[in-house]
Amino acid sequence: VQLQASGGGLVQAGGSLRLSCVASNRIFSSAVMGWFRQAPGKEREFVGLIRWDFGRVYYADSVKGRFAISRNKAENALYLQMNSLKPEDTGVYYCARALAFTTAPSEYVYWGQGTLVTVSS
Repeated sequence: VQLQASGGGLVQAGGSLRLSCVASNRIFSSAVMGWFRQAPGKEREFVGLIRWDFGRVYYADSVKGRFAISRNKAENALYLQMNSLKPEDTGVYYCARALAFTTAPSEYVYWGQGTLVTVSS
């Protein structure tokens, strides 16, 4: 499975971006799709996830109320709508797939290449 993330860019604080992640193969219903980010010099951190079958979502406290994950099952596509962006949201954003409901990066098997989001103050 290959995951292709896109949609990153430069945005001013308070702005919005929408990231996309498309899978090369059908995403199985049992899969969990997650978004992570990594700022320069920091460890990769969990942003949010969605259970592919029922669409249940879960977010990190730092993005709750500002970010929203959605999916298009027919197109094997995952989205991350980011609103009210802050400079601390800057980083490379990755989509990834796991087989269980987990926020741990080590539990995710497949990773996209990442897309850079830069939020200026």
